[in-house]
Amino acid sequence: MALRIEARILRASFIGGHMTPNKATFIGFTAVLLWSLLALFTVGSAPVPPLQLNAMCFAIGGVIGVIWLTVTGSLHQLRRVRWPIYLAGTAGLFGYHFLYFSALRLAPPAQAGLIAYLWPLLIVLFSGLLPGERLNIWHIIGALVAFAGATLILGKGIAGDASALPGYALAGLCALTWSSYSLLSRRFDAVPTAAVAVYCLATSVLSGAAHFALETTVWPHGALGWAAVLGLGLGPVGLAFYTWDLGVKRGDIQLLGTASYAAPLVSTLVLVVVGIAPASPVLLIAAMLITGGAGLAAMGAARARRPVIETEPPRRAAR
Repeated sequence: MALRIEARILRASFIGGHMTPNKATFIGFTAVLLWSLLALFTVGSAPVPPLQLNAMCFAIGGVIGVIWLTVTGSLHQLRRVRWPIYLAGTAGLFGYHFLYFSALRLAPPAQAGLIAYLWPLLIVLFSGLLPGERLNIWHIIGALVAFAGATLILGKGIAGDASALPGYALAGLCALTWSSYSLLSRRFDAVPTAAVAVYCLATSVLSGAAHFALETTVWPHGALGWAAVLGLGLGPVGLAFYTWDLGVKRGDIQLLGTASYAAPLVSTLVLVVVGIAPASPVLLIAAMLITGGAGLAAMGAARARRPVIETEPPRRAAR
């Protein structure tokens, strides 16, 4: 059953066809759920260094995309994409992960991760500048409420350590990179999602080159380590990028941006369930804030699309 659902999502991502905004938004949200497994699989893949892990996982995600395009006869779609689009997409995927891993090396991980996770808020706020989109007060309130919930999970705030400022700056660039990538994907809605396969393969090559220049190669330990790497390549660093691309191009990008705050919550809950992280009452409060923020954003999206019905005063019957 799970494989059947995954196949349907992949088919919708590559082939497209008639799709409602609600369905595209739902498919885009599956990326958020997949990203919530990123921490669990990353812990299981230790001690593989980050750039090597990046290269391995994106290679899996890219190869899966190429195989699926070949099976569905959609490989020709790649020829219609101009090279500047490929360059921008690769810069988004590679740039985000390179900045993210670098930031976590130069600054406390929780605080740097919090800054990097400003990208959903930036998507919601900046999406109001896109053609055909309108930002209202409910989007803003919902994003801020959800961000407050994410803050409770990711840490107690940014410590005043001057030595960590370069890491915080890179984390800020990380947030700008992914939000810009997502918004550009919305602008390039005519570009087929099949192009993500090329983004992944190019990101793998760049990450591999950076790995050989900056890191020492360390392979996963045992079957569990290799399974974690495979899980990353199939899900959070693979299929997620295809479904996210489809969601931001055809779905409600503002709702997706706010709903992305569910990723740190679900990720933390998964770590608690498997015993990696301790349970905390803060999770309940954060869950209420994140869910409430997403609900406010959804209400704002519904109000923005609600047609204005003009009523005319009743006419008197002619005598």
